[in-house]
Amino acid sequence: MSNLVKPVKDGKVVETNTSSTKTNSKRGSNELGKEAFLQLLVTQMKYQDPLNPSTDTEYIAQLATFSQLEQMQNISTTSTNSQAFSLVGKEVIVKGESLNGNVNYIQGRVDYVVMSGNKAKLSINGGLYNMDQLDTVLDDFYIFEKGLPGVEGKVEMTYDGEKPEDKTFEVKLGEGDTVATGVAIIINGAVVNPDLVELKGNKVTIKKEALAGLENGTYPVIIGFNDANKTVVSDRITLTVKNAVIEKEKDENKTEENDKTEGNDKTEGNDKTEGNDTTEGNNTTENNNDTAGNT
Repeated sequence: MSNLVKPVKDGKVVETNTSSTKTNSKRGSNELGKEAFLQLLVTQMKYQDPLNPSTDTEYIAQLATFSQLEQMQNISTTSTNSQAFSLVGKEVIVKGESLNGNVNYIQGRVDYVVMSGNKAKLSINGGLYNMDQLDTVLDDFYIFEKGLPGVEGKVEMTYDGEKPEDKTFEVKLGEGDTVATGVAIIINGAVVNPDLVELKGNKVTIKKEALAGLENGTYPVIIGFNDANKTVVSDRITLTVKNAVIEKEKDENKTEENDKTEGNDKTEGNDKTEGNDTTEGNNTTENNNDTAGNT
């Protein structure tokens, strides 16, 4: 009766948020649980046609359906709770909703599971979350790999010997227990002098002096981190060298050697000419001697 009485203000009925309104909104959902099924059954028995009532067989069939529904719900609850207990110690992501309706995601490790009203709740970062808020379960090895230092994507660098410059690229130093604080660089099978490698923030710089002795070509750059796992990345960075100074020096040395060789050849030719001259001189002398004898 009280639900039929509503306050009147300025000649108009004022709608209030009564328990009846809340009940109606709940009934408007798409969920049909065992309580709703039982209410339908009672309502059917209460308002059935007395001249054509439902038979005992029909009631038994409906009760059997109700019992099956209840058992299925119990099995579902037991399965959900078992799943919740298996998540203790796992890294998970749960979906939450703020007071203004914004969806946010919370990642953390499940510390324990507590039962509340026959429902399991996950304890994550000091908060309790229902199982229906569970969004993602993360593998421990995936978490370990994600926290390792490394190089994201491919890095291709070019060093020009005619315009020597330092080379810089970005790295990821890791997370948690696998954070690196230093790096080592290997190029062409040789470790680069640590004094010529600089790590500032997440950027690694190789000084140009370390690259000046390389010949033209493309080299894989191996980077090693000093994290607890001693992570090594060998397939992410390449360095291409062009106009190398060492190549020019080789060419200049070859040119000098060729010049020297050509000069020596000319000297030997001159020696042969002189030899020929000596021979001719001997022949002339012999001819003169023959002439004197004849005389």
